Amino acid sequence: MTKDVRVRFAPSPTGYLHVGGARTALFNWLFARKHGGKFILRIEDTDLVRSDDRMVTQILDSMKWLGLDWDEGPFYQSQRFSLYNAAIEKLLAEGKAYYCFCDAEKLKEMREAARKRGGSFQYDRRCLNLGQDEIERLLKQNVPKAVRFLVPEAKPKVHDAVHGDIAFDSKNIGDFVIKKADGSPTYQLAVVVDDHDMGITHVIRGDDHYNNIPKQTMIYEALGYTAPQFAHVPLILAESRAKLSKRNAAVAVSDYRESGFMPEAVANFLALLGWSPGDNREIMSKAELIEAFSLGSISKANAVFDVKKLEWMNGQYIRLLSPDELFERAKPLLVDAGLLSEKSADDKKEWIKNILVILQERVRKLGDYPSAAGYFFTCDFDYDERGVRKQFTNPQAANVLEMLGGRFESSADFSLESIESTIRGLADELEIKASKVIHPARLACTGRTVGPSLFHLIEILGKDRTVERLQKAAAFVKRLV
Repeated sequence: MTKDVRVRFAPSPTGYLHVGGARTALFNWLFARKHGGKFILRIEDTDLVRSDDRMVTQILDSMKWLGLDWDEGPFYQSQRFSLYNAAIEKLLAEGKAYYCFCDAEKLKEMREAARKRGGSFQYDRRCLNLGQDEIERLLKQNVPKAVRFLVPEAKPKVHDAVHGDIAFDSKNIGDFVIKKADGSPTYQLAVVVDDHDMGITHVIRGDDHYNNIPKQTMIYEALGYTAPQFAHVPLILAESRAKLSKRNAAVAVSDYRESGFMPEAVANFLALLGWSPGDNREIMSKAELIEAFSLGSISKANAVFDVKKLEWMNGQYIRLLSPDELFERAKPLLVDAGLLSEKSADDKKEWIKNILVILQERVRKLGDYPSAAGYFFTCDFDYDERGVRKQFTNPQAANVLEMLGGRFESSADFSLESIESTIRGLADELEIKASKVIHPARLACTGRTVGPSLFHLIEILGKDRTVERLQKAAAFVKRLV
């Protein structure tokens, strides 16, 4: 790179930060960090009606959560109208743009006529042919007006870092609006002025902006600006290959945050949507992603958002957490679920860490913990119905549970070794398989038929809770049979 890299992420605050937008931000961030450049954040809020300050806050919070720190900004387009107006006045003065006094009804008629002809609508330049006296008269009367860009005859080529050389013919592009009748600039004009003013060297954005290249390239040339290097990255699709939407997956980054996904895992997963390090690596730290990232390794093909793959990857990240890290990350979710309070969580930190660790291999997201660990905090749970039919309908089950509870209650040693010895010893004494004790005891202690090692589980529950649950289950079996 001969020029300092400057890239930007420019979300519109008309909605939450979409995972597609987050992936675009991530690619820009990785590229800037790879080349020691700057990552600029710009809020494109020229749509004053639909823009929402709450969405700005949500976007910034989601980016911070993902660890995408910006070097400059956030800059707000709504505060930069003077720049846009200066550029528009320059184009008007040089005859590269003109006033359009056509009202919405007239434009609707033109579009309807084009539709009936079976062609696409292109403005017929009727206002370009107005005489200067007529223009002055309309301006003095304050007739609502827009400003249109005068599309030149050209067949330029643009190089895209992902798609290669792109050629287009300006004859297929009608004179488009760069300033609306309400006085606000359009996206096509504002983005060019901003990128030039901010010294953006590379525009890395989604393929949904691919069709904007011709119009923006012409504006760059008309204003005498040097265009940045473009890189249009593939779209993210649902597993059905349809456009990713709320119907087929959560689309907001905040949804994944609230569900208990780890930001490191989400960022790692998003980085691999449309980009590959060129080897078989999947679990990659931010440092590894930065080192490996390049625009040339971005695929042209659309990426598929596989939620199960994200869950698997998140599970791998959970496995890497130390007990203390696990406690700090899972505690808020356990508190929000009402399983304990902030104070009780801190008071019982070591006990809770044991719970989290014993389930660490079984959860795929931190948000699974309240459900997976619920039985540790309360005995007010129902027994699994299939488990009841299989484990509690045997008349001997009540006796097994009562005897096991009695052995535990009278035992002075409640270590892991002692717990296993007591369970297996009871099975030997009754001349039954150990599973005939283990499975009913698991159902009694947890309400479930599967879970972590029963011996470890009982050790964490402790003697009093275990005995209470075994006695309660024995009474339940007696009523049942």
